[in-house]
Amino acid sequence: MAAVRRYPLADASSGHGLDRIVSLAARIFDAPMAGVAIVDTDKVRLLASHGPVEATETVRVPGLSASAVLQPGPYVVTDALADPRTAGHPLVHGDPGIRFFAAAPITTADGERLGTVNVLDTRPRRPTGDQLDALQDLAALVMEELDLRLSALRTVTAERIRRADAERLARTLQRTLLPPALPEVPGLQAAAAYHTASPEEVGGDFYDLFPLDHGRWGLFIGDVCGKGADAAALTSLTRYTLRAAAIYDPDPCTVLSNLDTVLKGEQQGGAPRHCTALFGVLEPAADGSFALTLAGGGHPPALALRADGAVEPISTIGGQLIGLLAEPRFVPTTTRLGPGEALLFYTDGLIEARTPDGDMLGQERLARHLADAGTRSAHHLLHTVDGLLHSLGPGVGDDTALLALSVPAPPATPPQENR
Repeated sequence: MAAVRRYPLADASSGHGLDRIVSLAARIFDAPMAGVAIVDTDKVRLLASHGPVEATETVRVPGLSASAVLQPGPYVVTDALADPRTAGHPLVHGDPGIRFFAAAPITTADGERLGTVNVLDTRPRRPTGDQLDALQDLAALVMEELDLRLSALRTVTAERIRRADAERLARTLQRTLLPPALPEVPGLQAAAAYHTASPEEVGGDFYDLFPLDHGRWGLFIGDVCGKGADAAALTSLTRYTLRAAAIYDPDPCTVLSNLDTVLKGEQQGGAPRHCTALFGVLEPAADGSFALTLAGGGHPPALALRADGAVEPISTIGGQLIGLLAEPRFVPTTTRLGPGEALLFYTDGLIEARTPDGDMLGQERLARHLADAGTRSAHHLLHTVDGLLHSLGPGVGDDTALLALSVPAPPATPPQENR
């Protein structure tokens, strides 16, 4: 019984392998019925059958399969009504009126018998030695089929465990590559999210928001080349280089230039290690707005959601990939984020996602979607993009990092009552 429990018999009847075996058994014996039976504690279950066999499960009664499984070799009943072993069996004196029964045990490699391959007839018969040898060969084929299914089940189970472990490791490693929480910036709402396209792989997208001197704040977002452990190492190097460079000199173009130098120094004759990035410095103004100085290296532009409802790209077009070119050029720009306005920074997994019509989402469609949503809060902005990503489903083929900033609008002044 322990051997029976070991095999995935619940799904063993699916497919055509066992059906072919019982069909072949019936032809070899020129018999109307054949089957593959598994003998359990209190029942006999047919995994496959040939001919007019209606019941797929019967009570375990001695005489047929329940007795045959106890024998190391073929078990033959030439006339079931005249044989005391089988005369009282319900399948003999009732439907279908079995008179002939021959079986060969299905035996595991360690000698345990799971059940039998049976051939049945409604008239007495005497099989030949060649027929019984063939029946034993067919029982061995059934055993091979069950072993293959057990091996496949174990492989799938092991793969699921490995995948779960890989996903758990990837999630843990991914968390170490991102800030655990964004800092509180006076007068500014900040929110970030990371959407994973492949849960078992570590992506190379990153973001951060951190304090500088004189009340200023540094921020960056980017995407390193590759996936997995190499991308994780490059992401970690990039994040800490950007932070360290900003403390030394927060000028955005200088920060990206320093990162470019570090990445080139890490190549050591191997493949180029490059990334895209936006780096910016936020400086609060007395009127509640924030000035943003931004430089880009090959990264998609941020989108500014203005108080009048417009969605405006903050262009750094012309900024080149970091770590790849001999003398890259980084393009700076400045903008202001006023009360009731927001900024969205994102990696290319968002705009390269495929819509249901097969086209890339693109910056223009993204901008229209944000304009239609009409949100100006950092948290609501991320909620809008999250809904968009979920609606695209399998069209999202790459990881996406998101960083949103907004300046709260001043509370509305209640109208004065006329006196």
